[in-house]
This record gives sequence, structure tokens and C-alpha cells, in this order.
Amino acid sequence: MGIKEKMKIESVGMFAASVFYAVTGIVCLAVLASDFVLIHVGLMGILSLAAAFGLFKKRVWALWLIVILFFMVTAFSFSMLYYTMGSDIFLDAIMAAYLVLTWIFTVYTAAKRKKLEG
Repeated sequence: MGIKEKMKIESVGMFAASVFYAVTGIVCLAVLASDFVLIHVGLMGILSLAAAFGLFKKRVWALWLIVILFFMVTAFSFSMLYYTMGSDIFLDAIMAAYLVLTWIFTVYTAAKRKKLEG
């Protein structure tokens, strides 16, 4: 019996999206803990954890949080990429990956929104 059967995972994609938002939420809150000036990062972390919970529980409101996060992460990542371009390659790579993965999981969740219950 694999993990998919134990956890009763119906959709691997939705589970992957839930894990992505949970991990990014934890990372954002860890960044906030290192510097309390980054309140916006903490807000993204809280919303990411709420979205992960909503996706895991298959709630419709999770899609709204994901759309809000889509715009927040896009603006944040583009501004970070603009202001750090070339000076910190590692940070640039992380921000680009975060941006692309957010876009992928937003599109996937929007396409599979019928799997979310009311």
C-alpha cells in the first residue's frame, strides 16, 4: 500500500499544489522570522499556508486565495528580479523558479477547479 492509498489522494496534481503552497508558506514565515521588516513576505506565507490547507481539504475558497497569491507573487518576484538582477544569481534563480511554479500551479488549479467542493 503506497502513500497515495494511505492518504487517499485522488489527484496527484492537487496534492503537489498543496505541498508547494505549504512549503512556500513555511519558507516565507521563516524569512519573516529572520527579519521582521519583511511583513509582506509574512503575509504571503500566511496566505500560502491557508491556500495549502484549502487545497488539501478541497475547498472552493482556496482558488480565490491562489489567485490573490498569483498577483502578489508575480509583483514581488518581478520586483526582486529587477532590483537584484546580476548581483545575486542564487536569489535570482530562486525568484524565477518561485514565479514559474506559482504560475504553473495557479493555472493547474484553475483548470481543475471542478475537483474543489463547495
